[in-house]
Amino acid sequence: MTWDIRGNRVLVTGATSGIGLEAARTLARQGARVVIVGRDAAKTGRCLEEIRTSAPGAELSSLLCDFSRQTEVRRLADDILQRYDRLDVLVNNAGTVFKDRTVTEDGIEATFAVNHLGYFLLTQLLLDRIVQSAPARIVNVASIGHRRGTMDFDDLFFERGYSLMKAYGRSKLANVLYTRSLAEKLAGTGVTVNSLHPGAVDTAIWSGAPFWAKPLIAIFRKLAFIPAEEGGRRIVQLVTGPELAETTGRYFENGKLVEPAPVARDEAVARRLWQESERLTKLNPTASKASAPEPVPAAAAHS
Repeated sequence: MTWDIRGNRVLVTGATSGIGLEAARTLARQGARVVIVGRDAAKTGRCLEEIRTSAPGAELSSLLCDFSRQTEVRRLADDILQRYDRLDVLVNNAGTVFKDRTVTEDGIEATFAVNHLGYFLLTQLLLDRIVQSAPARIVNVASIGHRRGTMDFDDLFFERGYSLMKAYGRSKLANVLYTRSLAEKLAGTGVTVNSLHPGAVDTAIWSGAPFWAKPLIAIFRKLAFIPAEEGGRRIVQLVTGPELAETTGRYFENGKLVEPAPVARDEAVARRLWQESERLTKLNPTASKASAPEPVPAAAAHS
């Protein structure tokens, strides 16, 4: 079946800055009916008007969600299901990093909570609607950082040896593993799901990096980082490319289809991660209990 983004309903999370904003803007210009999701009401409203100005006549709307709170992710899913009778594309892009180990109100390490469980819970809650809208696409923004990621189910939340980059790498490895598992479960439905590293993008996500890392980031910003516009185009490529109609469960790096890290292709790890994700999001409370959530007060996350 041919694929044309015009008139299709596209939801982009983390769409109030960086690559998410650029992708939403481009998709609106191409005729998609775009829904942007942000955390801050005022900022989300400003971004909506900015996109509207650059894409006159586009059908645009916005919703709010703090992806560190599972109650908010569930509310967001309810809002989407009530407002929209179809969802042709879901772009999971909301993400964060934390300099210090932070735990959410759900008792989950915050980077993992936002970057992986946010994707997982929202997608699973919307899955029936997406399948009903087929042909449809799910795009998960991962990172080349997954190649240094580990998946220790005995210490999933880094109670021992936390670092920003370790937590980020684990969350992005989870994105790639989830993408591959979900693609298998969606086989034959007309829904594809792929993940990507959009490039080393100069965005605000690294504003929370520790003091010692900021000189290194400044060097990368000058020498290696690409503009957010280019990273956004790589998301759009996976959303709109007609040549990708049958491509699913794959990983793209800098616009090219490549194999992810070996651990990201480990089926046993993928199955265990799915079980843990179901348990931690209470989609299947009886799943494996290797990493019980900690009863610690809430901590805010960025999106």
